[in-house]
Amino acid sequence: MSKSKQEKVARTTILPEHGPVDENGKEILLSVKNVDITFGKGDSAVRAVKNASFDIYKGETFSLVGESGSGKTTIGRAVIRVNPCAAGEILYKGVKISGKISKKLDREVIRNIQMVFQDPAASLNERATVDYIVSEGLYNFHLYENEADRVRKVENMINEVGLLPEHLTRYPQEFSGGQRQRIGLARAMVMEPELVVADEPISALDVSIRAQVLNLMKKFQKEKGVTYLFIAHDLSIVRFISDRIGVIYKGNIVEVAEAEELFSFPLHPYTHSLISAIPIPDPQLEKNKALYTYDPSIHDYSEDQPELVCIGHDHYVYGNKKEIEEYKAIREKNEPLKPIKILEPGEVRPEHQEVRVSEEIKLPPAKDTGSVWYKVAAFLLPIIGLIAAQVFKKHNYMRNYKACKKAAIAGLVFLLIIVVLFLLLLLLTVI
Repeated sequence: MSKSKQEKVARTTILPEHGPVDENGKEILLSVKNVDITFGKGDSAVRAVKNASFDIYKGETFSLVGESGSGKTTIGRAVIRVNPCAAGEILYKGVKISGKISKKLDREVIRNIQMVFQDPAASLNERATVDYIVSEGLYNFHLYENEADRVRKVENMINEVGLLPEHLTRYPQEFSGGQRQRIGLARAMVMEPELVVADEPISALDVSIRAQVLNLMKKFQKEKGVTYLFIAHDLSIVRFISDRIGVIYKGNIVEVAEAEELFSFPLHPYTHSLISAIPIPDPQLEKNKALYTYDPSIHDYSEDQPELVCIGHDHYVYGNKKEIEEYKAIREKNEPLKPIKILEPGEVRPEHQEVRVSEEIKLPPAKDTGSVWYKVAAFLLPIIGLIAAQVFKKHNYMRNYKACKKAAIAGLVFLLIIVVLFLLLLLLTVI
């Protein structure tokens, strides 16, 4: 047996050849279960993803869509083990890959799950040639028999993404944005991964180049059976490349359904607002379009807590019991919804469809600077500093509050140390 075949056998000893199968007979490649992702600690902690759950089936394109800051990329980076999970778990082929895992399994995850990044300029090493960039994964996992085999694999992959072998000796800054993204795609695909996390791979590209990159990705999926977690914010693009779509809002998965099902029956108001924002390629129609703006205050979750529930047709919606019943009633009518409405001449724009800011942006007070003088004063007079911190907190001077609180605690600790040392010296003197 050759060395490459031996390594192939060794690689299959940790992860099973196939993942678990659901009740519909589909193989689940990746499963995200009740995942929370938090950044920071204490008062500054930010819960970026909240109780996220979804499955990705082998060979499909699952798209995760939402506005900027909703948590899409955070989930994608958690899948490749960059962002740790505060709660929940991520399973790949039924094997837990989140949290602490063995070094051998970690290498298997890296080898089987690759990522294509949003910014092709920042994700490529400017000091390395294209040949080294594409070959780096092959070097790290020794996925070639000899130098001739490595060169053959790299040249074949460069040809497949639409570049030429002579480009291998050049550096990333010598290429356009579209060409750089092709290099990034080649770097991922040369590893022969089963799952590719594509983090808005076309958002930085020109419109004409976007179609080429998308067609290239679909070509790889058809020929190699690769599965995609496609992260985007533009629903007009995802509709035509996705098998299923998950919609995320402020860290919560609010709706999951097949692509055409989601566009025919956008039940959650946030999904409705995203679809209504899709531009119409006709200036007059776009001008007369009634834009639906999502207002989260329409939900009352004070008593009945929401959850992601299947309402049939493999369609999941986030809501409390009352909302879920309403969504089911709408879906059972089986009449496609029309989230995009064109106003007739003279028709008054509905109030709830006017563009408005639902939440007032609260800027910090002008004198809320967290000045170093507050820290010095609180350190020297810790009791007064703690009282001042509570006063600042009550009036929403959060920077001053944090400065006084930390300095006062440090001052108390310092005083405690001084007292302990004084007592020790006193004890030694008496003895």
